[in-house]
Amino acid sequence: MDHNNSLLSIIILSFESEKNLVSICQLVTQKMQFENIVFEIVIIDDGSKDHSYEIAKKLSLSHNQIRAFQLSKNFNSPSAMFAGLSVSKGACAVVIPDDLQRPIDTVIFQYRAWQNGAKIVIGYRSTRDDGKINDFFSSWYYSLMNHFSNIQFPPGGADGFLADREVIDILVHQISHHNTSPIIEVLQLGYDPVFIPFDRPKSKSKSRWTFKKKWQLAMNTFFASSTFPIKMVTAIGLILFILSIFMSFIIIFAKLFSDNTLFGLPVTGWATIVIIIMFFNGMTMLSLGIIAEYIWRIFEEVKGRPPYIIRKDHHHEDTVSRS
Repeated sequence: MDHNNSLLSIIILSFESEKNLVSICQLVTQKMQFENIVFEIVIIDDGSKDHSYEIAKKLSLSHNQIRAFQLSKNFNSPSAMFAGLSVSKGACAVVIPDDLQRPIDTVIFQYRAWQNGAKIVIGYRSTRDDGKINDFFSSWYYSLMNHFSNIQFPPGGADGFLADREVIDILVHQISHHNTSPIIEVLQLGYDPVFIPFDRPKSKSKSRWTFKKKWQLAMNTFFASSTFPIKMVTAIGLILFILSIFMSFIIIFAKLFSDNTLFGLPVTGWATIVIIIMFFNGMTMLSLGIIAEYIWRIFEEVKGRPPYIIRKDHHHEDTVSRS
C-alpha cells in the first residue's frame, strides 16, 4: 500500500468472533470501496479460544488490505486497542468492535472530518439500548468521571475515536499503556477533538464484556485520569486533624472546669471511645485503600511487563511487544 498519505487503518477488535468476522470484513470493504477510501483492515485477536484467528489469517492471505495479529492471551479491550494502533500503517486509524455497535457510517463521517483537518474525531453515543440496568450504571460512570476526573466525556460516553498519525505516534511511543485506555489518553491530549453523535444499535449477540472486565476498566480509567481520591484523603485528614485539636481543647476545658462530667452529661466513656476508635480506624483503612490503588498501579508500571504481546507469525514481519 503506497497511499499512506490518505490510508485509513480500520482496527477490528476480535474476541471469539468466528461467526461474524467474515461478514464484518465484507461490510467494511464494501463501504470503503463505495466511498473511494483507501484503507487497510487490521484484525487484532485478543486471545480467542475459538477459530477467530484462523479465520482472520485466511482473510489476510486472500485480501491484500487485511492483516491479522493475535495477542498471546486475552488481555483486555484497551490493550488490544493499543496493540492495533502500534501495528497500523495508515495516516489515520480508527478502532471498531467486532459486534458493529459503532456503525460503519460513523467511521466514514469521522474520516471525512479528518480529511477536513481534524486530528481527533470521537464518536459518542447519542442513544443506547443496553437494558435499564446497564444504561443506568453507564450514565452514572460517565457522570462520575466528568465530575471527579481531569477529562470530560461527551454525552452518552465514548470508547472509540479516529486519530491522525501524529496522535497515534504519541499514543504508541510516548504514553504508558498500563492500567489506562486510549480514549482516556486521547481526551487529555487536547487537539480540539471533533465529536460525532451516533445511535448505538442493540447488540444481537450475548455480551462478552463481563462485569469483572467492566469494573476493572472503570477502576483503571478513573484512577488513571483523576487525582480527586488522593486529594480527598488529604482534605479529610486535614479536617479531622483540626477537629481533633478543637475537641481536645473542649475535653480539657470540661475536665478542668466542670464536675468531671462532659458539661453535666453522665458520660461513662467506653462507648464514646469505641465509636471514636472505630471511626478513625475506618478512615485510616479507607485512606490506605485509596492510596494503595495508586501504589499498586505504580508497582505494575515499574515491573516493566508488557501490557500486551503480539504473537509471532511467519506471515508477518512487524511483530510487536510493547513495554
